[in-house]
Amino acid sequence: MFGFCVVRNNDAEVIVVNNASTDKTREVVLKYPQVKLIDEPKQGLTWARQAGYLVASGDLIANVDADNRLTSDWIETVLKEFTNSEELVALSGPLEFFDLPKWANIEVRIFYGLGYATYLVNNHVFKKAGMLQGGNFVIKKTALDKIGGYNTDVVFYGEDTDAAVRLRKCGKIKFTFDLKMSSSGRRLKKEGVWATGFKYALNYFWVLFFKRPFHR
Repeated sequence: MFGFCVVRNNDAEVIVVNNASTDKTREVVLKYPQVKLIDEPKQGLTWARQAGYLVASGDLIANVDADNRLTSDWIETVLKEFTNSEELVALSGPLEFFDLPKWANIEVRIFYGLGYATYLVNNHVFKKAGMLQGGNFVIKKTALDKIGGYNTDVVFYGEDTDAAVRLRKCGKIKFTFDLKMSSSGRRLKKEGVWATGFKYALNYFWVLFFKRPFHR
């Protein structure tokens, strides 16, 4: 399952992409008539993102993964950031994990700090991609139209970096710690915070310099 929150003026259009799920996603979503359900049989993160984007009618496309939870002021923060900057084409923020112990979230914050420092160097010195956190980023629909949507050749790792590389030609990309989102840390529990962080970092640089992810 994959979620979209599409902002139109001050309204939010909620789109759920049922990406070849084997659970009761479809049955659950159909109980909420105000939610738009899209079936995408081609399994993959970017296929799901593309399916939601193609049916969206709003000005801003918010990518929200199935394990994520919006904070109470998330939409308000998004609207304020895009209202304050006409050049802004993409906005992103960090994840905090509601089912991880405090020490693990501290490790995550350290990793974000290192990532943010890298982003500043890449963005302002080398003029390369901005920083987008998959599952917690918003893109102007007009900018997505210009770059042809999401890159479905990228299966999972590096999909956010690939989008950032292409979006940078359209305008400003901003990462802010004010745009927090809550998420499940199931993968981090299984793989470890630093092992997972290293894998994401490796794919970030691989997409940046070789235009493809290291891992499939």
